[in-house]
Amino acid sequence: MKTIPVANPGASYHAHKDELDRAVARVLASGWYIMGHEVQQFEEEFASFCGASECISTGSGTDALVLILRALGIGPGDAVVTVSHTAVATVAAVDLVGARPVLVDVDPASFTMSPDHLEGTLASSSGLPIRAIIPVNLYGQAADLDRIARLGERYGAWVIEDCAQAHGATYEGRGVGTAGIAGAFSFYPTKNLGALGDGGAVITSNEGLAARCRLIKQYGWRTRYISETRGMNTRLDELQAAVLRVKLGYLRAANERRQAIARVYREVARPYLTHPEPAPGSDHVFHQYVVQADARDELRSHLSSNGIDTAILYPVPIHRQAGYADRVTLGPGGLPATEMLCGRIVSLPIYPEMSDADVMKVAGALSTFGQ
Repeated sequence: MKTIPVANPGASYHAHKDELDRAVARVLASGWYIMGHEVQQFEEEFASFCGASECISTGSGTDALVLILRALGIGPGDAVVTVSHTAVATVAAVDLVGARPVLVDVDPASFTMSPDHLEGTLASSSGLPIRAIIPVNLYGQAADLDRIARLGERYGAWVIEDCAQAHGATYEGRGVGTAGIAGAFSFYPTKNLGALGDGGAVITSNEGLAARCRLIKQYGWRTRYISETRGMNTRLDELQAAVLRVKLGYLRAANERRQAIARVYREVARPYLTHPEPAPGSDHVFHQYVVQADARDELRSHLSSNGIDTAILYPVPIHRQAGYADRVTLGPGGLPATEMLCGRIVSLPIYPEMSDADVMKVAGALSTFGQ
């Protein structure tokens, strides 16, 4: 039986094979493979797509967050508020610069940072100074960015958006990554805009921050081989930039296809399923289609028996993972919604190259569960 995967980056390559092959061949023939024309052009094109004035490409999405934090001078003795229901990279980036992650709960409908919990944490903080807030635009949907930005301004904390799962999403008509001081993106192959390897980017309209990011990203060099400040090495290579330039041209259409698949799934109204609820003002681009199920494990088994793969993003919240449990602080009231969701959520297959027949097969299997 053919299995329908949750994601299929290989299908994305084959959908644009001729253009991608030409782009790769162009780079190979050029003889220039690091920080050249392709990177410069991609940075300009991606900044314009997002509605920002500056883009600084990086080696990964984690590096993009680290670069922003370092450029803002955030490190040991500082705290950064984010969520526990996210990929570990969000919290790892805060830890990597030596700051303390402070974790707040999520809204159980949108899965994104709860502004109420954020406000309670900011108001009650009596420990390390909170220098930044990192809302995660999770599964393809923006957090409540206007309210979070207002809270950041009130309490003197930078807002840095984690946009690793939300390429092309908007909030109140603005591209994600533009509500605060900066946004961080990942181009991991399964993302809505995915490379054929790792990659990431910072977007910002703050020229000073952009200049500091560019300085830090390559050893602190302004003049080659002379470090003006402590830097790092995080560079998007020319091959990946060329691939991303091709795929960027198809991103809006790919997101529209994801949204069309999501509409089919939503039509399966069953008492055991809670479908995602796009938040007001948010244009959800469905990096993941995540349902909540009363009998999650049984549903996964049923779908698997029908040749349908599923995933759990994420099975264990970061504050309960051994690598970070003693390196984070929880906001007041704990994280009850986060902990509840981890036992109920399941991601269904969704990617632009899914055939209509495969989409209907998933929808049909959902509708027959429990019969």
